[in-house]
Amino acid sequence: MRALVVNHSDAGPVRFEDVDEPVPAAGETLVEIRHIGLNFGELRYAQQWPEGAIHGHDASGVVVRAAADGSGPREGARVALGMAPYAWAERVAVGSGWLGTVPEGVELADGAALGVAGVTALRVLRKRSVLGRKVLITGASGGVGHFAVQLAALAGARVTALVGSPARAAGLRELGADEVLTDLDETEDRFDLVLDTVGGALTTRVWTSLAEGGTIHLVGLTSGEDTTFPAGALFGFGEPRSIATYGDMTPPSAELTDLLGLVAAGKLSAPVGRRGDWKDVDDAVQALFDRRVHGKIVLDVS
Repeated sequence: MRALVVNHSDAGPVRFEDVDEPVPAAGETLVEIRHIGLNFGELRYAQQWPEGAIHGHDASGVVVRAAADGSGPREGARVALGMAPYAWAERVAVGSGWLGTVPEGVELADGAALGVAGVTALRVLRKRSVLGRKVLITGASGGVGHFAVQLAALAGARVTALVGSPARAAGLRELGADEVLTDLDETEDRFDLVLDTVGGALTTRVWTSLAEGGTIHLVGLTSGEDTTFPAGALFGFGEPRSIATYGDMTPPSAELTDLLGLVAAGKLSAPVGRRGDWKDVDDAVQALFDRRVHGKIVLDVS
């Protein structure tokens, strides 16, 4: 079967290769993959995975063989894979902890867009109550950003979306943002919670806009820049402010189920900004790196 594997050469972060068919363990479900979802981190930092390993974490498809121990969904079920290992192949053997059943009325392709981005946004926003609080989302036009804006608004937060240019602000107010900025100098607000997907120098600036007792959650590094704080910047009086890292890669079945339920109920939209065929993955990756896509990229497995 065909799969997208890690490519350490200059030709690109992934390449197509013929690989062995997966052999499911007793607790694994065999899924025929129909769509894959691309994420910035897994592609920008592909060198961190072994050369030739099947790549990718997010996908969706149909169960062709249920788990022998009965732990997974039934044969024929439509499923979303989120944060799963080795997801970008024609068929995948995967444990039930990485699966969510796609409800009727939800596009199977949308299920491939949830995974890393949706689960990341949901897990961070569940760290504390945001009802009536001010939440800032940097890089709000990206995959995590689109989900975070919607989920924070659903939770009752006052949401500020920060984007890199006016062109990238499109649609964010409709998703629930109360304010959309292209520069932090445009506001004097102090934020209780920040989901920072950009990192670098922006994190330093966001720190000065953090309210007493507030937290910055670092969930991405699209800037690729180092973060340097001036002398004394991390000293202060009042309720402690904090910076928290994010690295929760535990199986997200429960969160996938919650997200898919919100999509089915019409309360959450999957931010698919580009749809195509996986044979055009190189063009899609370049578009992602060039920041020419608002939201997620979903590719059909042909």
